[in-house]
Amino acid sequence: MAPRRVIVCDLRSLEAFDLRTVELLARWALAARRLGYEPRFTHPPAQLRALIALAGLERALGVESQRQAEEGEEPLRVEEESELDEPPA
Repeated sequence: MAPRRVIVCDLRSLEAFDLRTVELLARWALAARRLGYEPRFTHPPAQLRALIALAGLERALGVESQRQAEEGEEPLRVEEESELDEPPA
């Protein structure tokens, strides 16, 4: 199998974006992969990175959280809620 060619898309100049932007990036990435290219989205603004994370597409779009656990610190995890004082209605 031939190595994939990389397409780089620099996102740093994006000023306005929403979940439709994330959908568009996901569609571009899918189309690129189908054509044998490997998409790379670089320099996404922090808020766009947060939307991508909210959509669960960090890995699919190659955008990982920039915050790394510090030495001796455990990675952040979702904590389960303790029992509520009142039962649900």
